[in-house]
Order: sequence, then C-alpha cells, then structure tokens
Amino acid sequence: MAEIRPFRAWRFNEELSKDIEAITSPLFDVVSEKQRSNLYKNPYNSIHLSVPSSVDDAAEIAKKWKEESIILQDQIPGIYVYYQYFSLAGQTKEYCRKGFICNIRAYDWDEGVLLRHENTMPHSVNDRIDILTKTQFNVSPTHGLYTDPEFELEHFMDESMANPIYETEDYQGVRDALSVIHDKKVIEHFLTVLEDKRIILADGHHRYEGSLLYRKKMQESNPNHTGDEGYNFHMMFLTNTEAEDLRILPTHRLIKGLPDLDEKDLLERLSEDFIIKNIEDAYMINEIILGKLWAFGLLFKNSAYKIRLKPERIEHLKWKFPDEIKELDLTVLHYFVIEKALGIPGREQRSSNSIEFDRSFSDCLAKVIKEEVQLALITKDISMEQVKTVCYSGYTMPQKSTYFYPKVICGFLFGSILEDEFQEPHYSWL
Repeated sequence: MAEIRPFRAWRFNEELSKDIEAITSPLFDVVSEKQRSNLYKNPYNSIHLSVPSSVDDAAEIAKKWKEESIILQDQIPGIYVYYQYFSLAGQTKEYCRKGFICNIRAYDWDEGVLLRHENTMPHSVNDRIDILTKTQFNVSPTHGLYTDPEFELEHFMDESMANPIYETEDYQGVRDALSVIHDKKVIEHFLTVLEDKRIILADGHHRYEGSLLYRKKMQESNPNHTGDEGYNFHMMFLTNTEAEDLRILPTHRLIKGLPDLDEKDLLERLSEDFIIKNIEDAYMINEIILGKLWAFGLLFKNSAYKIRLKPERIEHLKWKFPDEIKELDLTVLHYFVIEKALGIPGREQRSSNSIEFDRSFSDCLAKVIKEEVQLALITKDISMEQVKTVCYSGYTMPQKSTYFYPKVICGFLFGSILEDEFQEPHYSWL
C-alpha cells in the first residue's frame, strides 16, 4: 500500500552544522512568539524557512542558501534515521523514539492508505501550501505511524545510529540524533516492509494536507503528469506503533469569551449528566481523573472539580458516530460539556474563538487564576489502540485530540520537490 522512497536531503554545510543546535527550531504550530524573535536573530536558523516573516522571504532565503552553499544537497539518496531520547515529567526513565525520514507518496484520504485521526483548520493548511509553493521544500517532516509487530527495521536503524551525523539537545530538553542509510539492499528492505502497510498520520495534518492539495493543483496543470514528479511526494518521519517508547500526551481545553458564563449555573447544567466532586487541591486533578472513564477536571479561578459522566447518560449522546467513537473521552467532553453545557455546537467548535488548547496543566491553571480564560477543561491521554480504532473506522476525533511527544524538530534536513533535485542521479543505486 504505502510507497516510500529514499531521497537526497538538503542539509546545512559542515561549518554551520558544527553548531547544529543554533540552526534548528520548533515546528510552526508550537513555536512561541518569544522563540521566533530569538531565532530570527540567527540569519541561518531554519525558522526562516519553516515560520518565515513572509512566504516571499522564505523563497528568497531558500534560493540564497542554495546559491551560497549554506545548504548542500546530499549526492546519494538515503533513508534518514532519526532518534529522540526523552524523559517525561516526574519520571527518571529515558525513552527513545526510533524512526526514519523518507519520502512518501501523497495519498488522497479516500485511497485508504494514509489515515487521519483529526480534521484540519483551513487557514493553517493555506499557510503550509504557500510555503511549499514558494520554496519547493518540505521544510520539516510530518509524523506517520506504521505497524510492524516483528520490528523488522529497528536493528538496521540501530546499526546506522552507531554513526550519527548530528546530535543535539532541542528546546524541549530532548536529545535528537540523525544518521543516514545509503546501502541499497537495506533501503530496498525498508521499501518492502512498508509496501503492505497503511500509515496513520500522527502529527502534521496541515502540512500533509498542504502537500496533498498542492499535488492536485500541479496534476491538473500538467498535461504530461506521470505520478513520479516531486510534487507527488511528501517528507515524513515514520515510527512503529508497537514500540513502547511511543508516547501520547493530553491536550487540555481552555474556554474564554463566553458571555455570562457563571460557575454555579454551569455546574447546575452539568449535574444532569455528570457526577460532580469538589477538589480542594487543583494540582491533584491529573491524578484524580487518571484511569477513570469519562472523567475530566474543571478549573475555575478559585475552585476545581472532578466531573465524571454518569454511565447511563452515554446513550443520550446525539452525534451520529459508531459506538467506539461515541465512547471516547474527548467525544464525551466535546458533546456533553462544550456543546450541551457551554452552548458551542459541534459543527462550530473547530473554528470557535472561544476554545483554545494547551498541553501544560500548569499553564492552564495559571491562565485561569490570571483570568486570561474563564475555564480550563483538563483531559487525560489516549492510547495508541484508541487512535487505531478511530483511524480504521474512517471517522476523526475532535481537533487537538493527540499530542505525540516529543515533537520533531526542524533544521536537520529539508526535502526538495524540484524535479532536478528530486529525481535520483543515474549512479545512485550503483
């Protein structure tokens, strides 16, 4: 099913790569304004391509970097092995998320090869299309998941990682390492293992959809379209769903700007569907709801509550989803709390200015106390099995349902879709 290919990455020259940490950057959807301002000060930081001050600037910078050999293209196509070593808050265990970066064909959603678990926001997709169009670069890899319980590829990746190209600590405190595989037989094995797999898109829905829409546009305008042109492919970081080091963290919901939102009235409306318990110490909410089905935390400025759906009320969820989707925690939250109690219809939630997202519990609590938001809805993480269930059902979760940690970084490599840079040289497999 999934067609992947090695590619010739563009990478920073050897002199700049000596301080690789100075030229890497967070992805566009997580970089803060403060981080952007600081990173912009370095004229060679990857932020100038991934989150440019304007798309025209990005196009000029990409051209200039090539002309001045700031970035150079690898001569031989390869599979780029990417490891991320990390720990979670409150834990001493070090995890290692193992994967590899390659090109993958940009499949339409209805082909059933690449599966999504959440919908996209149109303005963010347009932004990514503009950058792809102007720079002709995939400036950062999206994150996809394949399932291989036999772990056929990991030992090849381990062998490659014995000689890393880069190692650095990123903005998350994560240790990132990159290596490359050039061996023809090994690369062919990667292609063979993936050819019967379906891919779940873990992170990067907007960037992938940008590639997909750009491919359609180019295909329509090219009377000699073959399917092998660079615009048919997308750069992706692929990891194994069966790995124990694949971590999915929760994303909390923040509510703001709702007129006449009153704590007492809201609790009264929630009482029809939820068992409500006052919590004296707001910092205990995460532990209190952990492992409990349909349980959430509510944070107000001066109070905190645990709410848990009454089991019999699940039958009153009116959205027309199959049971496995209806019974997800986040479906319950978005229907019974955000639509029914707060009055934001499901069809409007994706574009609502009253809903924000934050992955940090401490940030949520601080924003409520400072009255930057009216209410925080604290959620739990979801399992890889739940993600699979949703993807294989053909349905999607509410937006920002998953946070696959850690985020990949930008700046290790760029993937060109220009024809003379995308196509492999004739000697590449000799």
